[in-house]
Amino acid sequence: MLTSQTLKLNNGREMPIVGLGTYKSGTGEVERAVKDAIDCGYRHFDCAWFYGNEDEIGKAIKDKINEGKVKREDLFITSKLWNNFHAKNKVVPMLKETLQSLQMSYIDLYLVHWPFAFKEDVSLWPINDGKAAYSDIDYLETWEGMQECVNLGLAKSIGVSNFNQSQIERLVAAATILPAVNQVECNPNLNQKPLIAACKQHGIVITGYCPLGRSENAGTPGFPDPTINDPKVIEMAKKYNKSPAQVVLRYLASLGVSVIPKSVTKSRIQENINIFDFVLHDDDVAYLDSCNKNKRVCPLTYYADHPHYPFNDDV
Repeated sequence: MLTSQTLKLNNGREMPIVGLGTYKSGTGEVERAVKDAIDCGYRHFDCAWFYGNEDEIGKAIKDKINEGKVKREDLFITSKLWNNFHAKNKVVPMLKETLQSLQMSYIDLYLVHWPFAFKEDVSLWPINDGKAAYSDIDYLETWEGMQECVNLGLAKSIGVSNFNQSQIERLVAAATILPAVNQVECNPNLNQKPLIAACKQHGIVITGYCPLGRSENAGTPGFPDPTINDPKVIEMAKKYNKSPAQVVLRYLASLGVSVIPKSVTKSRIQENINIFDFVLHDDDVAYLDSCNKNKRVCPLTYYADHPHYPFNDDV
């Protein structure tokens, strides 16, 4: 059985490099995918309250624990706090809700999903409400609630998601407990090298979502085509007797990035963790470096006028 190598976090804990993403994995699909992933050697699972499927993920994990296939302490489970609940007094209750869904007493990593906050009484995705939906709660207040999650033993590590470099620096300056992880979009089209370097100065590990791009956006104006469709990457994969996806994931891992590719297909789930038995040649790394376009598949531009929107200024 394949297993993932790990990265050491700034609190001494270890996180498997390869995890299973669960965003948009539907009812029935995600339970099977999590069970298949555990059977394939995955021990890192990326979840979020916003995804609406933590109940099913929790059931799958509990079943596998009851089978004796895995122990809870073998697993690294991530979840995230959604934007409507950034008030300090909402953070612990929201984590407790996630823990109830996952049927767990603690989580390995809890992330602030986005740096910007919505008002609690608006919809979860208030695209049409404009500034009226925005909360003025500062993520520094939110972080106080996140630290309380650690103090209560509900989260082993805490971190952020979609924070830019200046937001990281501002948070680090105010934090009692440093963020361990910054989860951001990261793929060859957006390799995040400056942000990786900035976070590394504080021991903050980058986890990359959408590591393979988003194939459903291929050909859409304004969206970068996934690098797995690049003819040179396809040729590269043949040379290593690997798939283009494995080449891309290996490239990101070589940058020190943890990757959370999403799939509900067992063969692909297995393929995505099987990336540690080859090393990319320098010229192939150089080509993948050259693919960087600083273009996002997840720009969330409809919130670009929020004071804490992170992508107007990526430094």
